[in-house]
Amino acid sequence: MDFNIIRVARVTMNVTDLHAAKDFYVNALGFIETESTSEYMALRGLEEHVHHSLLLRKAEKPGVHALGYKVWDESELEKLEHFFQIKGARTLWLEKGTQPGVGRALRAVDVSGIPVEFFAEMDSAERCLQKYDLYRGARVQRIDHVNCMVPDVEGAVTFYTEQLGFRVSEYTATEEDRTWAAWLHRKPTVHDVAFMNGEGPRLHHVGFWLSDPMSLIHCCDVMASMGYADHIERGPGRHGLSNAFFLYVRDPDGNRIELYNGDYLTSDPDFKPVKWSINDPRRQTFWGHKAPESWFNEAAAFLDIETGIEVALKQPLLAQRKPDFVT
Repeated sequence: MDFNIIRVARVTMNVTDLHAAKDFYVNALGFIETESTSEYMALRGLEEHVHHSLLLRKAEKPGVHALGYKVWDESELEKLEHFFQIKGARTLWLEKGTQPGVGRALRAVDVSGIPVEFFAEMDSAERCLQKYDLYRGARVQRIDHVNCMVPDVEGAVTFYTEQLGFRVSEYTATEEDRTWAAWLHRKPTVHDVAFMNGEGPRLHHVGFWLSDPMSLIHCCDVMASMGYADHIERGPGRHGLSNAFFLYVRDPDGNRIELYNGDYLTSDPDFKPVKWSINDPRRQTFWGHKAPESWFNEAAAFLDIETGIEVALKQPLLAQRKPDFVT
């Protein structure tokens, strides 16, 4: 069954203090605040013409409600519900008006236990791409991808490529030619979602596209001047995988955000996935500097689509390696 999934489009996750979150996301990183109440805050990038790409909900503890994918039209939602039900996966309808700015949406649980969401409609918002007077912090442009730690990367890749129509752009293989991590896309860039081997399912990070590498550098200066220097976790640097310029930061609740620029086009039908050896250190950081241990061990819990309880974790099928060799 073919599905017209366009791209990853939004993430809904918890923060414990909306005021602290606003200072970090709006003042330091440069998101546009579309709407906020005492219960949530909807954020978008300067390029985005829709209500939000990041919805922060106030809660007692962090957690990720769903990873949202935009589909071509409402008919895709019915097809997706039928597909997940055939697979024996749980589904949940969220009618229009139950979420800020979003039309009717279907939530489901994927093969890894990740809560995913599909929607066709979202309220429009002013596109601020050329409102340069609003540019600040990292000058965030748009959502780009999500990265998840899962216990069975090969199972996740098979599910998304053979069932949902995603394509692999790059992957890391072990000496035994087992897939350790993979980058999958629907839009014509390196990835909409990546899966990495580890205890999971957990959300490792949400990646947002910036217009140029200097925006990452400027963001470091702004964060340092605002007292957020210790929230810079990794980078700036360049990945071997994806070729992207990157910076990883942690919000006041520990949620990890990647600021991202510089990958490449993957739209050609004869594009072949790029294979990296797990023993090649350039795939992590092309320049050679190592990531901190927190980058390999810490990630955000997913929440059950019905109960809101943290999704139970499973140990990875492939044995863990020393952090120096983890993707």
